[in-house]
Formats: sequence, C-alpha cells, structure tokens
Amino acid sequence: MDFFTIDVETANADMASICQIGIAHFVDGTIADEWKSFVDPEEEFDVFNIAIHGIDENTVKGSPNFPAVINRIHELLDNHISVCHTHFDRVSINQVCNKYGMIPPITTWLDSALVARRTWGQFAWKGYGVKSICDYLGYQYKCHDALEDAKATGYILTCAIKQTGLDIDNWLKRIREPIDITHSSEGPYIQREGNPEGFLYGEIMVFTGALTIHRSEAADMAAKIGCKVEDGVNRQTTLLVVGDQDIKKLVGHEKSTKHRRAEELIAAGQPIRILRETDFKALVGNI
Repeated sequence: MDFFTIDVETANADMASICQIGIAHFVDGTIADEWKSFVDPEEEFDVFNIAIHGIDENTVKGSPNFPAVINRIHELLDNHISVCHTHFDRVSINQVCNKYGMIPPITTWLDSALVARRTWGQFAWKGYGVKSICDYLGYQYKCHDALEDAKATGYILTCAIKQTGLDIDNWLKRIREPIDITHSSEGPYIQREGNPEGFLYGEIMVFTGALTIHRSEAADMAAKIGCKVEDGVNRQTTLLVVGDQDIKKLVGHEKSTKHRRAEELIAAGQPIRILRETDFKALVGNI
C-alpha cells in the first residue's frame, strides 16, 4: 500500500493563492516521508483566512513562490496515487498551475471523503470533514496546518482500508459506485435538494454577485455535486460563491449583503468557505 496525501492552505478566497503545502508519503499504513513548505502566494492575505490558519505575509516572507516548489511536487506525486479530503486541494493545485502556466502533477487522485462516506455509515450523508472523522477514530492532530491535515487524511484512508479490506485499487473503483445507504445509521436526507451521491453532499451553498452564468444554471450545477442551494446566508451556510469581479472588492459596502453577512459569521467562528465563480466551476468540473 503506497500513496501520497496532500493538503494546502490559501491566502484568500482565490483557490490559487496557496500559502502552505503539506505532503505525506504512506507505505503500508505508516508515514515513510513528509514535506511541508510555506509558499509566497504573491497575493494579498485575507484577514478571514489568517484567522483560520494563522499564516500571514510575515509568515511567508522569504518563502518560495509556487513555481519554485512545483518540481518538488512533481517529484513526489507524479505517477503515484495522490489523496486529498474532498476536491478542494486538488482544484487549488490545478488552479495555481493554471495561474503560472505550468503542468499540474501527473497523478491519480483519490478523494478520502468519498472513501469515508462509503466506510462508516454515520458519515455517509453528513459530518464527513477531516476533524469529525478523526474525532471518531480517536486521532489527534493540529487542524489547518497543511502537513498535519495531510497526515490526518492518510490516517483516515488507512483506517478505511483496514475496516473494509479494500486496497487502493479497489477504492479507486468503489468511490464511483453508489453509497450503500442500508449501512448508514443516518439514512438519506428528506428534502431532495442536492444529489446525495455528490462529493459535496451536506454542504449548503449560496450565490452572490455578478455571475457569468444564470443563477438557475449555477444552482443546478451545485445540486449535481450534492450541495443544497439557499437564497440567503444563514447559520447553516457552508459555501458562498461570489462573482469573480465582486471577489476583488475588498473593502466596505462594495461587497454584497450576503458577502458581508458571511464574513460576520466567519468572524464569529462559523466555517464558511468563500469561492470565486471560476473556482466553483473548476470544482464542478472535477467530478
């Protein structure tokens, strides 16, 4: 059993603004090697991202930019299986490679969230974030440190392999098959507002700002990947998609009411992720 896990942290809502990368190499269930680097995103840091991971301009001062570490990433990931928890880290890597005109890692991706949802019934339909699963498994780690998150991802996959007896090759096939809800202690949801097989099932998404596509089309795309779509931001919201132009409005009331409300809730401790429309469409494209 040989695979790599990867996690990234970003400086702002642009998924290409990677400011830290962590990669762990697992062989036969144990960590054989690890690598972590701060990265100068060459972009501004958002105070809300800083509040989450504690990384700011001073932290990355003197650190390499992404083009300076891409060769190391290729050395580690190329021609191997790369594991991340949900598609966000995978999309971030692709987006930053697009930003600098570079080739992404040539690797086979595996989503450990999809694995967990098919391994433990209580996580089949909700609550399948890294921390929730690690709490259940009794694994302690430091959240929002890229390497620690990568190690936690590898621990989740290792436990799933032991639990099910399925190896990596079989899991690459199994994640494309339906979740067996007969083994889920939670059961399926009641209101069918999002595709329960979608990789973001359980997320609650809101759109704001000027999008390049119709809101109805965007909502259909979100529902296809499992998101429940709502009109307004509230205490259940987990994802806010903002038009690319609007995301660059960094101050005051230039932001929409929904955007400001989301930031208020983030400041109060609610884990809302803010995405550009471009990143949302890239996320949908990685089904």
